[in-house]
Amino acid sequence: MNIQNPTTQAAKRHWLVKVPEITLAFWLIKILSTTVGETAADYLAVDVGLGLTVTMGIMMTLLLAALAVQFRSRQYTPWRYWLVVVLISIVGTQITDFLTDHLGVSLYVSTGVFSGLLVLSFWLWHKFERTLSIHDIDTPRREMFYWITILCTFALGTAAGDLATEAFGLGFTVGSVLFGVAIALTWVSFKTGGSPVLTFWVAYVITRPFGASLGDLLTQPKDSGGLDLGTMHISAIFLSVIIVLVTYAQLSRKQS
Repeated sequence: MNIQNPTTQAAKRHWLVKVPEITLAFWLIKILSTTVGETAADYLAVDVGLGLTVTMGIMMTLLLAALAVQFRSRQYTPWRYWLVVVLISIVGTQITDFLTDHLGVSLYVSTGVFSGLLVLSFWLWHKFERTLSIHDIDTPRREMFYWITILCTFALGTAAGDLATEAFGLGFTVGSVLFGVAIALTWVSFKTGGSPVLTFWVAYVITRPFGASLGDLLTQPKDSGGLDLGTMHISAIFLSVIIVLVTYAQLSRKQS
């Protein structure tokens, strides 16, 4: 018999699922947000000249504020949800960059550590909630596990992407293609009977290094293997597309 404590039962009576439906638009915004996380972090830290430490402090403060707003909501609201995702993408990138550039932590080590933290977050989430499905994000504790896991995926994705493109020397183009193929294979696995929960989280992790590799390909100098289109321009374009898609989702939700 499944017995829940009164607090959890009360929360579930007043909460609706706090995440969006998994559609093509979801994955498009997710990939765009991962790319913005890569390019915006570089733009603020390098081009604007704030430096990594100051930029990370500002973004973490904004993320905490956005999470506070998100947790106060009783149901999924597109602009709140995706604001948190974009900010987590930026913070996840900066955490990995800080470990690599400031503390000299090897990408092999950071990739291993973040992999372990991701596994731990999944284990704790399942231990306490008996589910990893995002369709069941309908209590405060489940949402807490969800966002901790999301942060781990972004940090891991950044480290794994840099490991593949830089440490392994694959380059941004090959890295983008390989991660894109991995996403396609995950989709095929899902369509042919793979576990919806497992394939979702595999795809969620892989879209991070794919977006990061794509962002580096578009913005890095040509002598480094990039197209040198500029972090400001790519960040602005991708962020504009995110805003359009999220605004459409917000308006559609109000009309339904």
